[in-house]
Amino acid sequence: MKSATITIAEEKEVNKIEMIDFYNEATEDYEFWSNDFNMHFGYFITFKTNVFKRDTMLNEMNNQVIKRLEITREQKTLADLGCGMGGTMRYALKKNKNLVAFGVTLSEFQTKKGNELLDGFNGTIFKENYNNTSFSSNSFDAALAIESFCHSGHSSKSITEAFRILKPNGKLVIADAFLKKQPSKLCYGSHYAYQKLCNHWSLEKLETIENMIKKLKQQGFTKIEIEDASFKVAPSVLHVPFAIIGFTLQKLLKTKTLKRESLHNLKGSFYALLSGLHMKSFGYYVITCTK
Repeated sequence: MKSATITIAEEKEVNKIEMIDFYNEATEDYEFWSNDFNMHFGYFITFKTNVFKRDTMLNEMNNQVIKRLEITREQKTLADLGCGMGGTMRYALKKNKNLVAFGVTLSEFQTKKGNELLDGFNGTIFKENYNNTSFSSNSFDAALAIESFCHSGHSSKSITEAFRILKPNGKLVIADAFLKKQPSKLCYGSHYAYQKLCNHWSLEKLETIENMIKKLKQQGFTKIEIEDASFKVAPSVLHVPFAIIGFTLQKLLKTKTLKRESLHNLKGSFYALLSGLHMKSFGYYVITCTK
């Protein structure tokens, strides 16, 4: 029993190292995906976003998450748990002049480049683990996690830390992909896409949406609202094959080769698209809850 526990711990550590290496080396590739360095999928709204202009959908995802946090004009503090290059932070700071934002990422590259992009904004990125930050308890009015908690398997530790740093009545918004059923109940095609997705994007696992809601309730979060945004997100996911082809051609013309991390990123993007086609097994959800 003890050796099994050690094996699981070792696997998690290996996944963490691979994830850090992946984002240190492949983050600059995301500029092809988004001029604003939005490292996530988008949110489509008819007549508001342009299905042919990816960044309008990606920034609308930022808007949807920030809107649910109900940030007022008063001085507010925001934590971005797994902030990447700080794209969502910059969006929020442009919209709310009195906001102060802090982000955390394990990537050295993202921390350095993200802080350069935040120059002139009231925001800072720290190289820290969102499961164990240096932030004081009860210090943030709002927190968000866009496609980041999946890297630690939507762990209870992530939820506990978010709960700890939020002030009473503070809001948390999570936008991410979840399973609709247990991995053991996935069909062969879904299971194959799921395993490949986790492998290439260094995801520990995806939690089921049902278990995620249970974890939030057990932690003490209330007023839990769930939106199945799968069809809103789908148009941006459909950009994946075109982005893969365009990025590959651009890289090969420039350098004649692709980095290992870039290949993993491209393959992960492909399997994200493949997973999205299995609507009975996977879904994209926006979760809003209150401490």
